[in-house]
Amino acid sequence: MFKGGLADQSEVVTKYHTATHLLHQALRQVLGDHVQQVGSNITAERLRFDFTHPDKLSDEQLKQVESLVNAQIQADLPISCQALPLAQAQKSGALAFFGERYGEQVKVYTIGDYSKEICGGPHVDRTGELGTFTLGKQESVGAGKRRIYGFLK
Repeated sequence: MFKGGLADQSEVVTKYHTATHLLHQALRQVLGDHVQQVGSNITAERLRFDFTHPDKLSDEQLKQVESLVNAQIQADLPISCQALPLAQAQKSGALAFFGERYGEQVKVYTIGDYSKEICGGPHVDRTGELGTFTLGKQESVGAGKRRIYGFLK
């Protein structure tokens, strides 16, 4: 069973978990490939996402990230899962930032042609199920690390 940052595996928590993948990719697009997830916490009310980045995001950057996530939701992208050996998953380009937690066999979740990450799940079938995504407050959580909150309506 997947525990990594999830309160439970309810439908709403599953939606928020899927949204973290979209948020991660959007942050990488807007801020750069140095952005890496370093933690998350997901409840039925919100997602909290911790990532590497040295500076506070500007209002413009926040708008760009939010727009990118919502564009992927509106595109109603299919989400697929494939079980692969870890080395093959990494060679395929899947993002993997928690190396010590992975076994030899991993699940790779692909969201359209937008996002590809090694993850233990759970996820919705299509991004269109998520509704509208909005960002909330952001804060520093140490040198070179940021925390941001996201909400689905």
